[in-house]
Amino acid sequence: MWEDSRNKQGGRWLFNLNKSQRTTHLDNYWLEILLCLIGEGFDEFSDDVNGAVVQVRNNLDKIAVWTADVRRADGNVKIGKTLKARLNMHPRNIVPYQAHTDTQSKHGSTTRARYQV
Repeated sequence: MWEDSRNKQGGRWLFNLNKSQRTTHLDNYWLEILLCLIGEGFDEFSDDVNGAVVQVRNNLDKIAVWTADVRRADGNVKIGKTLKARLNMHPRNIVPYQAHTDTQSKHGSTTRARYQV
């Protein structure tokens, strides 16, 4: 997926959910994100969104919303703020945006955030 020409310069908003949040948040978050994608809920930046993926794992579930260009700070931050608002997340919850190139070349288990909301 990263090697696709539309994703090469992009990144992702990453939502990590503990296993305990699976029954209370995962399905609702995923549904709301899909509704944003279908309904072009990101206004003028809707075309910057390439898609979304959910990963259900043993201890930590992940939902990622992929965007086309990491350099479009205004659009990426607007998308992140829209997602956070639509998911009714607490203001203190920090959501990171990671560039695909950083994720591919990371050393260790963490990837630095280019933006965060």
